[in-house]
Amino acid sequence: MRDVVVAVLLVIGVGAQVMGCLGVALMRNAYDRLHYTGPSMLAGVALAAAVLVREGFSLVADKGLLLALVIAITSPVIVQAIGRAARTSQHGSLDTTAADVERVG
Repeated sequence: MRDVVVAVLLVIGVGAQVMGCLGVALMRNAYDRLHYTGPSMLAGVALAAAVLVREGFSLVADKGLLLALVIAITSPVIVQAIGRAARTSQHGSLDTTAADVERVG
């Protein structure tokens, strides 16, 4: 039973990571690509859970959980930083202009 749970968690983790990588590779601009970085957090948690189920609470599992925690905390921060950098690079500032509002509406 443990091997089945580990296999399911590995499939979920690897599948989420592959889908995220494909999304980043296939999307045309930075804003679209940012949406596909989210699955890396799910992948990290699923892979750490697989190691935890397989090894139990050990040094290896603790490192996996710590790594998943670091990914879960830093992933949203990195996405925000990249989004702000892309906006600043494209428009010169983070301020919204009247042309931006007209484009959306």
